[in-house]
Amino acid sequence: MKKWDQSALIRQMSDKELRLNIYVSQGVFLAAGTLIMLFTGFHLERFRWGVFPVLVLGLGTALLVVLVNLLLHLILPERMLDDGGINERIFRKVPIWHIAFLTAVISFSEEWLFRGAIQPLLGLSLTSLLFAVLHVRYIKKPVLFIAAVLLSFLLGYLYEKTNNLVIPMTAHFFIDFLLGLLISKGWLISRNNRAENGGGFFEERE
Repeated sequence: MKKWDQSALIRQMSDKELRLNIYVSQGVFLAAGTLIMLFTGFHLERFRWGVFPVLVLGLGTALLVVLVNLLLHLILPERMLDDGGINERIFRKVPIWHIAFLTAVISFSEEWLFRGAIQPLLGLSLTSLLFAVLHVRYIKKPVLFIAAVLLSFLLGYLYEKTNNLVIPMTAHFFIDFLLGLLISKGWLISRNNRAENGGGFFEERE
């Protein structure tokens, strides 16, 4: 039996098929989170909107994470942050409305499952580790894997302290949307794809 290779499988997909695969996986996350909550319980007061806490904590956290991400791209060698070009394939040549819709789906379904359903059962640390492990392509990339764990821990900490699932959802959305926008505009791309996208804003170090 051949060893399962996610990267090779993804390379065989077209960009459209890759995005469709993302929507399907997010649907599975949403269904799994809902099923878990049906058995463990979920109180609707944990899902509430408030302009100040949601935008200040959500958007503020996202801006901080994006800033750190940009600094890492300036400081670290490109190979340490290379995910195989998957994020570039997802967001390049995609209109802004589609980036917003896609990242909204991702942020809602992933936070619904990990923060809303799994974290109350496994706790903050184990949930953060599981979140990173499910991003299989990061496992062999120590910097990306640690970043995924820390990001999940941060989002889980927001949920734990506010008891409001909308806040980590908002933070997750703005993080993905802003980074997706930077990638789509060619401002945060790998050297291999820089020429194709008309140049990049950041010149990563070797």
